[in-house]
Amino acid sequence: MIVAEKPSVAMAYAKVLGATNRQDGYLEGNGYLVSWCVGHLVELAPPNVYDAKYVKWSIADLPILPQKWQYLVSASTKKQFGILQKLMNRPDVDSIVNSCDSGREGELIFRLVYQQAGCKKPVSRLWLSSMEENAIREGFAHLKPSTEYDALYNAALCRERADWMVGINASRLFSCLYGQPLAVGRVMTPVLAMTVVREAAIAAFVPEKFYTVALTLADGGTASSKRFAQKADAELLLSKCRKEGRVTVQKMERKEKSESPPQLYDLTALQRDANRLLGFTAQQTLDYAQSLYVRQLSVRIKGISAESAQEHSY
Repeated sequence: MIVAEKPSVAMAYAKVLGATNRQDGYLEGNGYLVSWCVGHLVELAPPNVYDAKYVKWSIADLPILPQKWQYLVSASTKKQFGILQKLMNRPDVDSIVNSCDSGREGELIFRLVYQQAGCKKPVSRLWLSSMEENAIREGFAHLKPSTEYDALYNAALCRERADWMVGINASRLFSCLYGQPLAVGRVMTPVLAMTVVREAAIAAFVPEKFYTVALTLADGGTASSKRFAQKADAELLLSKCRKEGRVTVQKMERKEKSESPPQLYDLTALQRDANRLLGFTAQQTLDYAQSLYVRQLSVRIKGISAESAQEHSY
């Protein structure tokens, strides 16, 4: 049985494996079952699951630190979870292949579903960096033991539980203190604080004028003076240079510079340039990039200008 993270990716795997018989929530054929998660099917339980008193927000109940973490199936994805649970426990399924996205979150998504479904069957890991058909075949031919990714799973658990503890406790604390709903997050709140500090620094910045004398030399080079706080001092130096007709160079620097080719885009850089050049929102860029990934396409952009970007937008 193959478990992918998204339906579109599952269909790409099924096509390569020959599982072309479409069923409700999965594909079957050629000895394979191919199904999918829909994002995080299994999520951390809210505080009121641990104790009904947590329905009411109170500083007296803080901090809320579960001794044993509990999970619930997301209400919006119960049907797909039920399909996965049934398939995983079918008598004719002897092993599972975790084919969720190659990363920390993909590892977490699969393992939580696997554990919540009560499955005990052996698991292998498909790890891909390309959705080309040859890469998919190669990946399935060289599956890796799931245990090789235990550390990745534990890192994802730490991230998830840290988010829960900070979000739940800090949000309740500040909401109670200020008498209004306030959302506090492990990542979003520090980023917001950095933005506020930076904006305050920009608002408080007072530009200081300065003056320099720049000369074009006979050999085509340029020479610049030190900075002057007063315009009159710079003008005095300029008048002396013009009167003498020559200057004494006190310091000369010659530097050789090399510029490396730009690195491939990461998501943040891609979103920034797509917004600057094309006006795309971050979510639009994410959706377009995901669509290209699923369609097994790649785009290499080099030296793109705003005009050419608009002409070649997808």
